[in-house]
Amino acid sequence: MQDRGTIVVIDDEANIAELVAMYLDRDGFRVVTAATGVDGLGAVQQHRPRLVVLDVGLPDLDGLEVCRRIRAHSGVPVIFLTARDGEIDRVLGLELGGDDYVTKPFSPAELVARVKAVLRRADGTAPVDVLQVGGVAVDAGRREIRIAGEVVAFTTKEFDLLQFLAERPGLALSRQQLLDGVWGYDWFGDPRTVDVHIAQVRKKVGDAVAITTVRGVGYRLDP
Repeated sequence: MQDRGTIVVIDDEANIAELVAMYLDRDGFRVVTAATGVDGLGAVQQHRPRLVVLDVGLPDLDGLEVCRRIRAHSGVPVIFLTARDGEIDRVLGLELGGDDYVTKPFSPAELVARVKAVLRRADGTAPVDVLQVGGVAVDAGRREIRIAGEVVAFTTKEFDLLQFLAERPGLALSRQQLLDGVWGYDWFGDPRTVDVHIAQVRKKVGDAVAITTVRGVGYRLDP
């Protein structure tokens, strides 16, 4: 079977972690599990996974804090596991750049499908040229964003969103167009994630380029 790379699963419920690991292993992934936030951070640093499955409700560190610490040094895709609707609001509202979330209880097969969908989008073939829009350079080949010549760290989804907008400067795009183009037609989730990621991208690009809210439509990138 093809080796699909390593996934770190951080969840203190052993039965859930073992079930998820079993399904991912069947699909060709190597799986490293951790029951605490501290151990999970160590696993991410040691194994350099392709993706992290992260429970929001951990016993030591809050899962959102774990994500913040991961994001400080890595753009690895993160799928959140949430137990309550209120946690979904926290995930979306704190602009942490999660690539997807799954609400417990969930089907392990559905989680595996989402893992593969996120990885397909993260690993998608992209043109090798550099797209310059305003003061922002989008290097699709290296998957880097440079602002005023300096590389700025973007998560996988933030990069994809900015690239999608930069390829269509001056064009007003609806939230649904952004969801379809960036998250994919097979994405399940809250459309508010577009607004969350737009806010995060705006913070990072600053004045280098303008992302304008188009009332009643969505967003437009203005060089």
